[in-house]
Amino acid sequence: MADKLISPQTAKTRAQSLQQRRALKMAASAHAYVRGNTVQFYEWLNEHAGKAIPSGPDIWICGDCHIGNLGPVSDASGNVDVQIRDLDQTVIGNPAHDIIRLGLSLAMAARSSDLPGVTTARMLEAAMSGYRLALRQKPGASVVPKVIASTYKNALQRKWRHLARERLDGTAPSIPLGKNFWPLMKPEKTALDELFQQESLCALLTSLEQRDSDSDVQLLDAAYWVKGCSSLGGLRFVALAAIGEDTKNIAPRNLSLVDIKQASAAAAPRSATASMPRDNAERVVTGARHLSPHLGNRMPAARVLGKPVFVRELLPQDIKFDMHRLNIDEAIGAAQYLAQVLGRAHWRQMDAATRTSWASDLKRAHTRTMDAPSWLWSSVVDLIAKHEVAYLAHCRKYARGLRR
Repeated sequence: MADKLISPQTAKTRAQSLQQRRALKMAASAHAYVRGNTVQFYEWLNEHAGKAIPSGPDIWICGDCHIGNLGPVSDASGNVDVQIRDLDQTVIGNPAHDIIRLGLSLAMAARSSDLPGVTTARMLEAAMSGYRLALRQKPGASVVPKVIASTYKNALQRKWRHLARERLDGTAPSIPLGKNFWPLMKPEKTALDELFQQESLCALLTSLEQRDSDSDVQLLDAAYWVKGCSSLGGLRFVALAAIGEDTKNIAPRNLSLVDIKQASAAAAPRSATASMPRDNAERVVTGARHLSPHLGNRMPAARVLGKPVFVRELLPQDIKFDMHRLNIDEAIGAAQYLAQVLGRAHWRQMDAATRTSWASDLKRAHTRTMDAPSWLWSSVVDLIAKHEVAYLAHCRKYARGLRR
C-alpha cells in the first residue's frame, strides 16, 4: 500500500475538522439539514409517541428513509433495481416512521424547488398511493416517471471508468489525497491490512460474476474517507484492492473500490419485543438483506480497531437520484414512485394477511380534502416547521463561528 500515514499530532485535528465539515454541509440548505439530522426527527417522534400515528407490523425499516437514500443498486450478478441505498439506521420497528421520514424529505425537496405549497399536499397523496399500491401488487409492477428513468438508464450504462473518474486519480490504481480522502494513521493501516486477510471480505470481493472465486485479494491503497453528514466522525475508509495475482496489469473488472464504514447505534426506535443482532454492524447487514437484498447480500460485517463496521464494494451502478429543481409533474411522479420503492421493501417482509391489514390501517383517517391520512400531513407540517427553525438557528450559530 502507498505510504499514507500521519502522526498522532495531526490526527488530533481530525475530529474538529469533521465537525466543521458537518456543520458546513448542514448549513447548505434546509433540505440538507433535514438529511443530516436524523436524531432531531426521532426526538420529534418521541414527543408525539402515540398521537395518531398508527402502529404498523414489526418489520425491518430503513430508519432514515429520505430521497438521497434511494436509488439504483446493483447485485453481484449485475442486475440493477431501485432500492434503499443506506441502512445505517435500520431496526425492526414501525413502518409508519419510514413513511413520515420520506414524506418530510419529499416536502423539503418541493420547497427547495420553489414549488407551490399545494404541490406538497399532492406529493404526499401520491406517496401514500404509491406505497399502498406496492402492498397490493408484485414487486416491480410500477410506472417509472421520466425523472427516475433517466437516472436508472444512466446507472445501467455506467462502467468502472466512470466510478474511477469520480473517486480516483483518473484510472490509476491509487487514491488521491485531498478534500475527501485523508491520510491514514498507523493503527488504521495495520487494521485494514488485517481486514483484507479475512475470508468474509475476500469472498465478497470475488463474488461478482466475472471474477474467479479462487482469486487472491491484495490491498493496493486506502485512505480515510470524508463522506456523508450525520455519520461524520465515525470510522470511514475507502480501499482499493486488486483481484488476482497480476497487480501490474490489472483489468478494470479486477479492481475493487471498497467502502468500510463504522456502524453506530441507531437513533430509530425499535420494537420492544423483536429480536435483533446486538452488534451494530450485524444489525445493519441483517436489515439490508431484508430491505435491500441487492445491497445487503454483498455486505459483510467486520471489526476494525475494535469497532463494528460493514463493508461493501462500490459498483458503478450504485448512484442516487438528483431531485433538485423539479417541476410539479416530476415531483408528484417521483413521490409516488419512491414511496413504491419503500413499500416494496416493506412488502417483501409481510405475509398476505399482514399486508392487507396494514393497507387497511393506512386508509383510515383520510379527510374530505386530502387523499392521505391526516397523521401524515400533520406530522410532515410539524416537522417542516421544527426543522426550519432549527436550520436557521444552526446557520446563525455557524455564521457566528466563522466571524470569530
